[in-house]
Amino acid sequence: MVTKYITGAPSLTFSKLIKNPFITGTLLLTAAGIASRIIGFFYRIFLSRTIGAEGLGLYQLVFPLLGICFSLSSAGIQTAISRFTAEAIGSCADTREGEKTARRYLGAGLFLSCTISAFCGFVLYQNAEWISFRLLGDIRCAKLITVMTFSLLPSCIHSCINGYYYGKKKALVPSVSQLLEQTARVLGVWLLYRIVSEQGHSLTPVHAIWGMVIGEICGLLFSATAMIFSPHGSFTPLGRRAALRTVFGMALPLTVNHTLVHLCSSLENLLIPRQLQLFGYTPAQALEIFGVLSGMAVSIIFFPSVLTNSFSVLLLPAVSEANAQKKQALIARTIRRAIFYGLLLGFAFTALFLLTGDFIGNKIFQNALAGDFIRRLSWLCPLMYVYGLLSSILHGLGQPKNVLLINLLSSLIRIGMIWLLTPVYGIGACLWGMLLSQLFAAIAAIVLLVR
Repeated sequence: MVTKYITGAPSLTFSKLIKNPFITGTLLLTAAGIASRIIGFFYRIFLSRTIGAEGLGLYQLVFPLLGICFSLSSAGIQTAISRFTAEAIGSCADTREGEKTARRYLGAGLFLSCTISAFCGFVLYQNAEWISFRLLGDIRCAKLITVMTFSLLPSCIHSCINGYYYGKKKALVPSVSQLLEQTARVLGVWLLYRIVSEQGHSLTPVHAIWGMVIGEICGLLFSATAMIFSPHGSFTPLGRRAALRTVFGMALPLTVNHTLVHLCSSLENLLIPRQLQLFGYTPAQALEIFGVLSGMAVSIIFFPSVLTNSFSVLLLPAVSEANAQKKQALIARTIRRAIFYGLLLGFAFTALFLLTGDFIGNKIFQNALAGDFIRRLSWLCPLMYVYGLLSSILHGLGQPKNVLLINLLSSLIRIGMIWLLTPVYGIGACLWGMLLSQLFAAIAAIVLLVR
C-alpha cells in the first residue's frame, strides 16, 4: 500500500516511485506550495512597502476571523471528505461504485460546508462595524471584514473539492488550484495598485482583501471545472442521508477542534497590540510591532513548512488506510521517520534563519525589527515541523480529540504569556510563549504516539 513508500522499502525503483500516487502527490503539492510561498514572499515585501507596517497590522487583525469561518465551514469537512473518499475507493472492488460512493461523500460535504459558510458570511457582513469596534478594537477593520465575506463561499467549495482529490491521492488539481489562487491574488492586487496609483491614491489593506477574494474565485473556477469535466462526469447528487450523517459525524469534532484553536488564536492577536500598549507603546506603535511580527517575521518562519505540509495532507489518508488494515509496525516506522525528517529539516532552517535573519529584515523588508524576530523565532522550525507531521498521523489514527487537547493547551500557554508577561517584558514574552507552546505540542504528540 502507499504507506510503505513513506518508510523506504529497499526494493523500490525510480519508476515505481514516480508511479506511486503518494510520492507524486507529495511532490506536486510541495512544488505548488514552494511556488506559492515564493510568490507570497515577494507579495509580503510588496505589501510592506505599499501599505506599511501599520497597514499590515490591520490586514492581519481580520485574518483570525477568516480562520474561524474556515474552521467552522471547511477545515473539518475537508478532512472528513478526504478520509471517506480514500476508504470508499480503497474498499470497493468495483472502481465505479467506489467513485460513486466517494462523490456522494463530496456532495454531503459541499452541502454542509456551503450552508455554514453562507451563514458565517451573513453574520459578518451584518455586524462588521460592531465586530471591528468591540472585538478588534479598530473601526477601520469594518470595510475589510465586509469585503472578506465574499471570499468565504468560493473558499469552502474548492476546499471540499480539494479534500476529494486528496482522498483519491490525486494532487494535481489541488496543486494547480493553490498556485492559481495565489497568482490571481497577487496579480489582482498589483492591478489595483496600478489603477489607484494612476488616480493619485495609495494602496490600502482593503485592496489586499479584494485580492484575496479574486484569488479564491479563480481557485474555485478551476477546481469546479476540473471536477465537472473529470472522466467520471459531473457532481453526484447527495442521494443518501447516510453520507451526510457520516461526514457530519467525523467533521463535527474536527470542526470543534479547528474552531477552538482559531478562537484562541484570535484572542492572541487581539491581546498582543493591547498588552503592548500596557508595556508603554502608543496604539500606532503597538499595531506596527504586531504587523512586523505577524506580517513579516512569522510569514518567513512558516515559509519552509510547505515542505512538510504537503506531506502531512497525504499522510492522513495513508495512515488511516494502514490503520484500517492493522499494520501497526508500518505505522510505527512512519512515526519514527516523521520525527527524524521533521527534526532534520527543522534544524537546517533554524541554522539558515540564524545566519540570514538580519539580512532578510534589513535588506528585504527594510525593517531591522523583522530581522531580530526572525532570528529569535528560528528555533520554532524543528518543533513546528515535527508536530505538523505527528498531528496528521494522530488524525489518521482517529485521535482528533487528543490533537484538540494539545492545541488548546498550547494556545493557553501563549495566551498566558501574552496576558501576564507582555505588559512587563514587552514583545519578548510573546516570542517565548510561541516557543514554549510549540515545544509542549511536539513533546505531547511524541508521548501520545509512543504510548
